[in-house]
Amino acid sequence: MPTKDAKDAKDAKDAKDAKDAKADSEGFTAEERAAMKERAAELRAGRKKAPKKADGLQAVLDKIAEMAPDDRAIAERVHLTITATAPDLSPKTWYGMPAYANADGKVVVFFQDSGKFNYRYSTLGFQEAANLDDGDVWPVSYALKGWSPAVEQKVAELVRAAVS
Repeated sequence: MPTKDAKDAKDAKDAKDAKDAKADSEGFTAEERAAMKERAAELRAGRKKAPKKADGLQAVLDKIAEMAPDDRAIAERVHLTITATAPDLSPKTWYGMPAYANADGKVVVFFQDSGKFNYRYSTLGFQEAANLDDGDVWPVSYALKGWSPAVEQKVAELVRAAVS
């Protein structure tokens, strides 16, 4: 039969294990922590030197090249559509994702590949700087499972509206 000290030690260990499990279930995922680290590195790089549009473009192209083939195909089309539709937006990475910022450096639109957070679809998202307001409620994120002329037209319309 366990002694009182052994029982107290076991109870303390069980309580610590429960606390650790709770922290894991309520904390950030490994993917979220990686995105935060990427964002911190982006901010540090921006402070060390004035970012140039070419640097941002290369960072975006590098991120797209790292994606899984299906995500990469969509990301390449998204990139071409955004840069053709809104040439004044500057490509840059944002939390490790391809993004496009206005003249003030504020992200207007970004692409999140499905592998970033293990989703079943990629996402085209718009930030506060996008001019998509429509009444009291409007979408700011769109799932992308594939690419077609209709999808390209919709993305171009959204980007045009976002920068208007």
